[in-house]
Amino acid sequence: MKLTVLGCSGSVPGPDSPASSYLVSADGFQLVLDLGSGALGVLQRHLEVPQIGAIALSHLHPDHCMDLCGLYVAAKYSPSSPFPRIPVYGPPGTASRMALAYDLPLDPGMEEQLDFHVWLEIQQIGPFTVRTASMVHPVPAYAIRVEHGNKALVYTGDTGPNDALIELARGADLLLSEAALQDGDPNNPPDLHLTPADAGEHAKRAGVKRLVITHVPPWFNRDNQSEGARRTFPGEVLTATPNATYEI
Repeated sequence: MKLTVLGCSGSVPGPDSPASSYLVSADGFQLVLDLGSGALGVLQRHLEVPQIGAIALSHLHPDHCMDLCGLYVAAKYSPSSPFPRIPVYGPPGTASRMALAYDLPLDPGMEEQLDFHVWLEIQQIGPFTVRTASMVHPVPAYAIRVEHGNKALVYTGDTGPNDALIELARGADLLLSEAALQDGDPNNPPDLHLTPADAGEHAKRAGVKRLVITHVPPWFNRDNQSEGARRTFPGEVLTATPNATYEI
């Protein structure tokens, strides 16, 4: 598998990066994890819209899903359309939420261009076995484990600290973890995001091989957040940056 960072800015797009979006590739299949604000433009540097194999949405906050509206437009009006409906996996209500976001009637909404599926605990998407677990966040949110052969990538999405993430990430080759809060800040809200120390601790307890810190808001320093994770995780800690790639 290859992981490509399309957008890694937390909560909002930043001056050098769109919001959350990641491309996972194997056997010629292209799986997009989240499609946050601004990510569709960067995605098209790496592949054409008809080459998208599937979209996987961790949750429905705009910084993780809003460019699905642009994808719908591209799929509907591109001169190369019509092309096969793009599968979209997400929480219950994804199809209606995205139709409302674009001010479409709920029936058919975006269904003529996008093929919506509700997350199951395990499913096959292209060559990948994909497992999910519910996370701790103000809206329904899922961490996503993508397996191919004997390799595994786990993406936290957005979450507060929880044991379900540790179990899902158990033994993964790479944990792509948000770290949107700062360590030691007494004003950190509960059950919303991870601090760097949280990310490192979860990675350590799960026994993952590599930790990649992402979803850092533009008002914090990415490298500082990664340094914080190194205090609790003894393995390799990397910082997600736009267009970075990782072989898994």
